[in-house]
Amino acid sequence: MADWQNSNEVDATAAKLEAQKLAWAPFAFQAARIMRNSGILAAAEECREKGATLEELEDATGDYFVQSGNPDTDNRKNVHYAVYVLVDAGVSMGIFDEVETDGVIRYVLTLTGYFLLRDRITTVNMDFTHDVCYEGLFYLEDALRTAQPTGLHKAFGNWETVYAALAELPDHVRRSWFAFDHYFSDSSFPKALPIVFGDKPKTLLDIGGNTGKWAIKCAKYNPDVKVTIADLPGQLRDAKENIAANELTDRVDYAPVNLLDHSAKFPTGFDAVWMSQFLDCFGPSDIMSIVSRAKDALNDDGTMYIMETFVDLQRYDISKYCLDMTSLYFTAIANGKSRMYHSKDMIELVELCGMEVTECVERVGLSHSILKCKKRK
Repeated sequence: MADWQNSNEVDATAAKLEAQKLAWAPFAFQAARIMRNSGILAAAEECREKGATLEELEDATGDYFVQSGNPDTDNRKNVHYAVYVLVDAGVSMGIFDEVETDGVIRYVLTLTGYFLLRDRITTVNMDFTHDVCYEGLFYLEDALRTAQPTGLHKAFGNWETVYAALAELPDHVRRSWFAFDHYFSDSSFPKALPIVFGDKPKTLLDIGGNTGKWAIKCAKYNPDVKVTIADLPGQLRDAKENIAANELTDRVDYAPVNLLDHSAKFPTGFDAVWMSQFLDCFGPSDIMSIVSRAKDALNDDGTMYIMETFVDLQRYDISKYCLDMTSLYFTAIANGKSRMYHSKDMIELVELCGMEVTECVERVGLSHSILKCKKRK
């Protein structure tokens, strides 16, 4: 147990600063995002050896802060103000180091600033947070109390889940959602394919197949497999377009199904059932319904593959932090009742459905693990 009551003044001051960072987190987030989008961070990176002056950072923003169509606005003064307040915030946030040489103040991009500008996972997470989650997270407290995605309702409309809404969301929201979803699976699919096809399945049911990425990779990886995607009709529409574009129409079938309808059965007769980053989208009762129906879709000697980013099996603190925050997205935006699961919790749910977890393959891609499951004899 931490003896925080006996902390010295230095520790207490540092801890209070961290608490203040949380108290002002929305301000810092928006300031960092705008500095990235406006060109301020890129300009500082170009001058990273000696740093950029405030004037150089202003010039780099172009028309970003210019209010068009208003002749009464002093645009240059407005740009100066915008960049100055953002850069001051950036210094406090650790994005810039402020240095003075020969009476000239320059701003040097720190490693934190570099990651905000160039790190792919930071970009994906920031865009996802702003475009998909930011407005809705204001209603997180309501979502926690009601187990309903109140943030989704307030920001985008009265949809049951974000998945039902995806096909109808604004284009920039869809782009950020899919970039977030695909970033993690894209690194895992190449390593997952040999695991699944080591058992030589001829038929594979992809439950929650989304845009068809996994089905396309399966069909290209193994010329003999026949894939069926089970998902909401709106999702299947996107999948059909992508599969047709890859000239794989004859290799993939479709099963429109409301996955939350516990009476809706899946097609049967499959050697393999695949669920990737899927079961975490549901609460425990829905998971058990889906797994039970997926078990019925399997041949007696078939294998169920569940690929997830389990919180307790992460190698890095960064991964665990991202997953714990993602759970709050599920609460406020996705459906109000799911989360990123611990492996023991998922295994328990799967086994309650009459399945046996025969193997847990860890470190698949960036942060995934795969549960291999067989029908209990």
